[in-house]
Amino acid sequence: MAKLEKLNPDAETGCCKRFNPAPWDGKEIVWKDKLFLRDHVASFFHIPLNMDKIMVKCMEKISKAGALDTDQIMLSDEKSMWGSDIFIAVSKEVPGARMERISGTFLTKAFEGPYQDMGKWIKEMEKYVESKGRKQKKMYFYYTTCPGCAKVYGKNYTVLVVQV
Repeated sequence: MAKLEKLNPDAETGCCKRFNPAPWDGKEIVWKDKLFLRDHVASFFHIPLNMDKIMVKCMEKISKAGALDTDQIMLSDEKSMWGSDIFIAVSKEVPGARMERISGTFLTKAFEGPYQDMGKWIKEMEKYVESKGRKQKKMYFYYTTCPGCAKVYGKNYTVLVVQV
């Protein structure tokens, strides 16, 4: 949290805004060309190794470009045990960054607790998608706050975002 301090003046901590799960829990959302900055995080068995460094680099670029998005969404595509692609919502193109637009219909569900519960949450999300008569195309993980801010706020929310 300290490294990102003051990069987000809208947050109590200067880093991550306090998360409200209600707009994300059990919802269907549609994005058309939602703009994200894309980067890659190295992992060891899905445990991020350089997340702090990558987030500081990305947030500095976003801040410098004046592209901080009001939604403050950071998705992770846990594509392998050795790395994940992260997608940070931005309000406009960020010079010198890899940009990606995401479109589609997504089902979302908010979970609260330690990351060790992720396997249980994934199974619950798969049942939720099935209960809606939908087929999963892709699953993203929306980590709503960094570990430092989660500790300050006393809640550790993760939203599973499934493209259907």
